[in-house]
Amino acid sequence: MWTVVYIAPNRPIADMLKELLENAGILPMLRPMGVPHMGSSASVEILVPESEVDEANEIIAASFG
Repeated sequence: MWTVVYIAPNRPIADMLKELLENAGILPMLRPMGVPHMGSSASVEILVPESEVDEANEIIAASFG
């Protein structure tokens, strides 16, 4: 099961966090929120497998800490 670990305010931040998680060996998935015409300025959910939630949360917290 996939779990949302963060909601990025836009696509560039979501892409940066996706790369950070992938480099740590975590498999992230991005899911855009809102209306499609907002493009890269729309919020994006970052999801990871349930078994990787704790590790993903630690990496995300460290990147904004």
